[in-house]
Amino acid sequence: MLRTLIALALLAIPAHAADAADAGAAPSASAAQPATVDTARVTPVEVRVPASGSLVARQPALVYPQLSGAEVTELLAEPGDHVTRGQALARLSQSAVKAQLAQAEAELQRSEAAVRQARNQIDSAEATFAQALAALKRTRQLQAGGSATRAALDDVVAAEAAARAQAASARDGLAVAEAARAQAAAAVDLAQLNLGWTEVTSPVDGVVSARAVQLGAMGSGAGDPMFTIISDGSIEWQAEVVETALQQLKLDDPAIASVAGLGEVRGYVRRLPAAVDAATRLGELRITLEATAGLRPGLFANGWIIVDRHDGLTVPLTAVLDDNGGQVVQVVSDGRVETRKVQAGVIWQGRREILSGLKAGEQIIARAGAFFRDGDRVIPVTEDAAPAAEAQDGGEAPAPVQDRAQDSASAGVQP
Repeated sequence: MLRTLIALALLAIPAHAADAADAGAAPSASAAQPATVDTARVTPVEVRVPASGSLVARQPALVYPQLSGAEVTELLAEPGDHVTRGQALARLSQSAVKAQLAQAEAELQRSEAAVRQARNQIDSAEATFAQALAALKRTRQLQAGGSATRAALDDVVAAEAAARAQAASARDGLAVAEAARAQAAAAVDLAQLNLGWTEVTSPVDGVVSARAVQLGAMGSGAGDPMFTIISDGSIEWQAEVVETALQQLKLDDPAIASVAGLGEVRGYVRRLPAAVDAATRLGELRITLEATAGLRPGLFANGWIIVDRHDGLTVPLTAVLDDNGGQVVQVVSDGRVETRKVQAGVIWQGRREILSGLKAGEQIIARAGAFFRDGDRVIPVTEDAAPAAEAQDGGEAPAPVQDRAQDSASAGVQP
């Protein structure tokens, strides 16, 4: 009998303990929970498009030798040198060109002598022709008076025709000599031009970025250029942007490039993409950068293109929650939570723009909003309230609401 009573008493203890636990849990479940809140307010907002790419010369100038087949005898510029238009960069061997110039000048002198000789021949031929013409005139007069025979007249006529032909031939000889002289003069000009081309000069003002020639090499217009010059030293950012963002871009949009080893460099959009790469789905644009020491072609940069700046209604980024394909925020009004659908916009500096569904000045739960439900009672706590309370009480600040919520969730209790 005694054993039976003891057993019944032991069975009754857990039931009473469970009832006591339920009685204590009910008040805590209905009690208001602290929640960190913030205020929806109007702040500056920037809309940015990400971009990345390498630095390139805005206008590279490729320097090739105008004279082929001549040996490089001097190199007068190195990569990194600042050069001016017309400055000598290299010199080629002049020995063969000088010999060609001497030969052309000698030929020009010979042709000039030939021109003088042809003119003398013309004078002689014209004198002979005039003499033959006079003889013909006299012979015809004599023959008309019966003093000259017909045979004599025929001989004089033939002599006059020969003299006429010789004068015409002399004049043609002069034209040939003058043509030869012009050809010889052109050969001299070409040889002088080739002599000038033995000095390779810069076509622009700028900075030498590359040199692909060595002493002793043969100058050639084929292959790599001898020198590459950045015209005016201007460096651009050849940036790539995803195709879905191209419609937002426009000329002169400000840009910020983070250049490897140099930090941020500002610029603006100079040229928009003309096409999109079919493989990468990226568009290439050119961004003019501010003149900054250390900018070099080939450096990598990533950054942003600022396509819009405006003032907008914003809330902390953590306050916007995803809900069935949309966005919601937890509005706190009169100590109770109201779950409200909103249309969210861009993210800027840890805050997100709210396009509709919220008014300036309304309080929203800034963090751990997912642990609260519509109608829950909360105690609004601002970001700086907890440190102030800790300093006033001289004790530890209450644990963040998300930590308490997570502890409650792990214990199987909804906040």
